Amino acid sequence: MKPPSLTIGIEEEYQIINPETGELTSYITEILESDHVLLREQLKPELHQSVVEVGSTVCKTAAEARQEVIRLRRLVSEKVAEKGLRIAAAGTHPFSSWLEQEITPLQRYLGIHEDLREIAQKNLVFGMHVHIGVEDREFVIDAMNVARYFLPHLLALSTSSPFWMGRDTGLKSYRAVSWRHFPRTGIPRQFNSWGEFEDLVETLVRTETIPDGTKLWWDVRPHWNYPTLEFRVCDICTRVDEVICVAALFQAIVAKLWKLRRDNLTFRIYPAELIEENKWRAARYGFEGKLIDFGKQREFPASEMIRELIEWFVDDVLDELGSRSEVEYAFRILEEGSSADRQLAVYEETGDIKAVVESLIAETAEGVFD
Repeated sequence: MKPPSLTIGIEEEYQIINPETGELTSYITEILESDHVLLREQLKPELHQSVVEVGSTVCKTAAEARQEVIRLRRLVSEKVAEKGLRIAAAGTHPFSSWLEQEITPLQRYLGIHEDLREIAQKNLVFGMHVHIGVEDREFVIDAMNVARYFLPHLLALSTSSPFWMGRDTGLKSYRAVSWRHFPRTGIPRQFNSWGEFEDLVETLVRTETIPDGTKLWWDVRPHWNYPTLEFRVCDICTRVDEVICVAALFQAIVAKLWKLRRDNLTFRIYPAELIEENKWRAARYGFEGKLIDFGKQREFPASEMIRELIEWFVDDVLDELGSRSEVEYAFRILEEGSSADRQLAVYEETGDIKAVVESLIAETAEGVFD
């Protein structure tokens, strides 16, 4: 069997912000109507007009992915700056209300809104999707089955949504909880083969439940149109360094799973119900809480579990991938806190929710214009 390409593709959903008020601002329609061909190729609308989604080119390495993320953040920042606006990267806006957001007037989003009604209107959340190139259909299923176990670890590192409509939710990732209102989300069950997965998609299509496999919005999924394993569990990361750390970790996990399979080894597969418990803990506490080691039937500090993932599970593939420094940035996140932790610290220090937005705008631009 040919090894996977392990390419990296990153999608990010940015908030469009009026810096005077700190509020979300509807602007995506104006961007899409611009004459910038490059913008139209790599920028996409989302359900709400105050969201702009970008998609990177296919990257071979984490270093290449970093340059793509920087390029896209700069591109979008410069475009919205023409109207005096800014972008911010966080899983939720700290205080803007979903009740006041305009739906993007394209058939795809009008259809989603018609189908899901208030659930769609309320879905004012911002994520990051990482695609890892996996061309073999049977291996992509195997990799998904095992990689599910590590999704809570990566969610904990990426948490950036502690606020909702001006309130401290008590969660580090309110986005992870809010997103569950959508159907066909969460940790997928185990599949025995590509054929079994394909049968599920075909049944849902025949019964007019979904148009195609892209409407399975699981936390990790084989992408229906591209030869990738797509990781969708994370909040959007605020800093570029965090984005690349998480993307490189996903790449390393898939690389390690390939190495195990090549050597006729594997990692134990756990039921979705157990992984969901760890996901809830990650959403609630970030890496300041505990995750369960299901093999040992014990809970450990989440920070220890993340360190174990890096130092024990993926360490032997990092130098081959050339991503050791990018992955080990996770240790800095563990020391300094995730975006959610930093947002809460700003609010505790200032008592000003708008100051949280200002800090997000500044951190989103870190390293982008150097």
